[in-house]
Amino acid sequence: MSRLASAMLCLLGLLLTALPASAQELPPWGTGESRGEDLSVYLVTFGPGDDVPSWFGHGSLVVEDQKQHQSRLYNYGMFSFDERMLLRYAMGRLEFWVDDASPAATFRFYRSLNRDVRLQELNLTPAQKVELGRLLAENVLPQNRDYLYHHYNDNCVTRLRDALDKVLGGQLHAAASGPGRMTLRDHTRRYTDVGPPMSLLLDFLMNDEIDKPTTRWQEAFLPDELERQVAELQVMGADKQHHPLVSRSFTLYAAQGRPATPARPPGYASVLLLLGLALGGMAMGLAVWGRGGGRAPRILLGLQSVLVGLVVGIPGLALFIMWLGTDHTVTYRNENLFLANPLTVLALPLGFLLMRGSPRAREWMWRLWVVLAALGVLGLVLKALPLFDQDNWRLIALLLPQWVGMAGAMTLGRSTVAVGQVAPPLASTLKASGN
Repeated sequence: MSRLASAMLCLLGLLLTALPASAQELPPWGTGESRGEDLSVYLVTFGPGDDVPSWFGHGSLVVEDQKQHQSRLYNYGMFSFDERMLLRYAMGRLEFWVDDASPAATFRFYRSLNRDVRLQELNLTPAQKVELGRLLAENVLPQNRDYLYHHYNDNCVTRLRDALDKVLGGQLHAAASGPGRMTLRDHTRRYTDVGPPMSLLLDFLMNDEIDKPTTRWQEAFLPDELERQVAELQVMGADKQHHPLVSRSFTLYAAQGRPATPARPPGYASVLLLLGLALGGMAMGLAVWGRGGGRAPRILLGLQSVLVGLVVGIPGLALFIMWLGTDHTVTYRNENLFLANPLTVLALPLGFLLMRGSPRAREWMWRLWVVLAALGVLGLVLKALPLFDQDNWRLIALLLPQWVGMAGAMTLGRSTVAVGQVAPPLASTLKASGN
């Protein structure tokens, strides 16, 4: 059987076993039948996957009643994939919900995707197990299961963290109140390092909200971080003594051939600066080449402008719209709007006009690139003020040299055109004098 067919069968099994609680019999820990001594609770950590949403990994909780021979996996990462979902996500109002499923079917599904499946059995008191089981069973009820998703503050892992902290009487939060290892942006960049173009786009779209100093509690929006913190935690037991929260850890499946998540974010700022300088220098070189009125340099310079409008202008326009018209607070007041904004989209049509030889295109492009370069320089100068503390140096290094280079190229081309416009009448005058 092919890997795709196997994955589809596992997904079908997962969907069939993930019926809403209102449509299936409540588990014994949801009806109060289970005894704490018979319950086992596991924190499950799934490793990163291939698609962008799964790059950060995933987590769930499993409750098992060994006497009743029943177990359920609680997954707070459920959402519907349709046109309404895409619209809600675009507006920053994506609804997720929690559902319960068969642990075995879920583990088979993640194994088919070649993703780690790691379990930690939690050393909770019988009373804490009963409380957690009841809490999870209540959460899947139709009136309780929905929540408004936020990638950093309220996601499928923070919900697990909060549930564990509640039954532990705040011990997890207290232990994780110290400073975090890095900012939320740094965490995001190290997890998205597997896809540099998407990583750079996400870096561009997010503001300084994710550049503030963090606590370990905030870092536990990531499955791996919550797994690490749970493994380190010592909690007060029923005997009033401190014990490790994790009684045992084991791996059901280890992903094959998948690169490990870097411990630190990638340091490619110097590479981006060199690329920005090269592209800005290329624009200047094309302008020098085109001083003789050649067609090829004009077309290439127009093409470069078109690509900028596509690759940078459209994200800049999207960023502006997300600030003004959506609930994506992480995009508001983004300093990258100094570098890319709705004006940058104009590079697209003006570039096409320049390629076609429009006499007015060069003048309008000169105005556009002078304004964009000036805005970029302004954004750089404002970094001296405490208010402008966004960690966007990588984007400045990549884009500002290009904008300055394009502005210089348009200025050089503009002066060349001006000389060309004066020369014919002067030549005619000299010729007439000779006669």
